[in-house]
Amino acid sequence: MNTWFKVKVKYTKQLENGSLKRVNEPYLLAAMTFTDAEARIYEELGSLIRGEFMVTGISRTDLHDIFQYDDSDQWFKCKITYGVDEEDGERQKKISQHFLVSAPDVKTAYMRMEESLATLMIDFQVLSIAASPIVEIFPYRDEEVAPPNKYKMPVEETPPSSGKGVVFSDAGSDIEEFDEGEEEAKSESELEDSYEDSDE
Repeated sequence: MNTWFKVKVKYTKQLENGSLKRVNEPYLLAAMTFTDAEARIYEELGSLIRGEFMVTGISRTDLHDIFQYDDSDQWFKCKITYGVDEEDGERQKKISQHFLVSAPDVKTAYMRMEESLATLMIDFQVLSIAASPIVEIFPYRDEEVAPPNKYKMPVEETPPSSGKGVVFSDAGSDIEEFDEGEEEAKSESELEDSYEDSDE
């Protein structure tokens, strides 16, 4: 089973004005284990980054789906919630999930979340949308171990003007369950299993 890992990479980046700057940037990639994630990031970035680079941190994310559009490289992390009736029918359990969507701004990100989840047969609310520092995502390629949860949206369900490409899903469990009125006390760092290199 694969999941999405956030991998932080430190390297010397050449800026638009020609100057050099030491940066520590996060990337997102599909992998089965921490070891697999580290191996994949070196493979993916080996031809993209000039000079040496080092992995400074790897963390398992809580993302459920990634909605990638062709017209933007900016990513937004969105949190939604919906209710599910308990077996006894007397109480309702609230479920929350996190998504990543590419969009030029927050308003468009919200509209794309509504569009992407329009086929759900339940009512949901978008609780929050925040800009993500993710630089690039690396899903499994077709010639690699193809995850069973990667699929393409049917052409007829994609509006021509949306520029929508592929939806990537996480096979792992990311569902948060909490009772009505219960406050969520976990921060994002508490929701992630992580590895950090102390040498920043």
